Amino acid sequence: MGYGNKSVHSTCIPARKFRKLQNHMNHLYTWLFFALFFFACTRPTDQGFDQADSLSFEKVDSLDLAILGDPTLVGVSPTMNRLAFYDFPSREFIFTDQSGQVVSRFSKKEDTPDAYGFLMEFPCFLSDSQIALAGMKGVYVYDLEGKMITKMAHPELVGSAGFMTFPGKGMKHLSLDDRSYLLTKSVRTRNTYPGEQVFYDSFRALELVDLEEERFLEIVPFEEGSQFLNGNGYYESDYAPSYSVMGRKLYVALGGENRLRVYTLSPAGASLDTTIHLQIPGFGKLPVTSREVFSKGSVMIKGSTPAIRNIHVVDGNLAIQYYGGISEETMEELEAIWLSGDEEKAEELYSEAEKDVNQGVLVLDQATLMHKGILEFPEGTNKRGFASGGGYIWMERLPDEENEEDFLRIYKVKIASK
Repeated sequence: MGYGNKSVHSTCIPARKFRKLQNHMNHLYTWLFFALFFFACTRPTDQGFDQADSLSFEKVDSLDLAILGDPTLVGVSPTMNRLAFYDFPSREFIFTDQSGQVVSRFSKKEDTPDAYGFLMEFPCFLSDSQIALAGMKGVYVYDLEGKMITKMAHPELVGSAGFMTFPGKGMKHLSLDDRSYLLTKSVRTRNTYPGEQVFYDSFRALELVDLEEERFLEIVPFEEGSQFLNGNGYYESDYAPSYSVMGRKLYVALGGENRLRVYTLSPAGASLDTTIHLQIPGFGKLPVTSREVFSKGSVMIKGSTPAIRNIHVVDGNLAIQYYGGISEETMEELEAIWLSGDEEKAEELYSEAEKDVNQGVLVLDQATLMHKGILEFPEGTNKRGFASGGGYIWMERLPDEENEEDFLRIYKVKIASK
């Protein structure tokens, strides 16, 4: 976590240091949450979800990344020939083949002309030899040895921003009319903030980036009927976008709003096709917040509220990862304990509350958007998130709490019919 230029940056906490508090999660934001909490178209179609009796996660293969540190799975190339990891302590990217053998690595933590600054969004593969990522200084393209290929400044100078990182959640690469594009989270402030109505009227969630022309086009507003247009105030984490793309179809969900919106992309932007109202059991409601609590130049993030955390297109399915949230009443109790000075007890109770959070993966048919069911995370895997690539899901195995390990195991998983 860092503070600078009136920014609040959310980073992951080393798993081994806080393993008891994390309930076996590699990067649980226990004390991070408390630090930030106390500071800082068409008509919608309803979709109901039953537990998936005919689907399951099936482990196909595994690989071990044998390095010291605290690596997180970033992404998998479409060919599955390369996997990307990020080691938070060293701020180093590590690239492996399918067997887990390290083929290259680089870090840009020094203040050099090709350094991206603070990492804002995990990278995506442009090919087996190049990645694109977003940092405070702009959007960058590197080869896997760290040689800078392209640097593009953000449309606006980034002064205030907040970010949370999840395994497998990052930028997207696509092709439109034989041209290469990126999708990345928009960081424009538009000279406003969440305490003003103009913020919600002018909001755009994503940037469509033309790599050839180095042009940014902001897309995906708060659509008509969105709860974020209801006059209340919302934290950045309340509407943080999760998105995936396949061909010209863009699938987007905004934070704690349980709606999936499907767009058609073109070089001119994105047009809304349809909205699906996701009825998720145990998915809580965002707390009501007065706009008076917000001030210009500040960013606050809550890690306990309900959210659609990621979307993956996998072998004809949409895999929608959700986090049901911790109740507002529970968080108020934890806040009181924390402010009383008993931080250790507050952290322990937060970890206990995390165990009861309803979280899993909704599975939709990509073509029809009809539901197939809900899948729970396989036992012993990291519920914070997973990557996808080559038609498979790639999950982190949780570390052994009793025995110190010097490797990270990754499971190659498919969504299978029983």
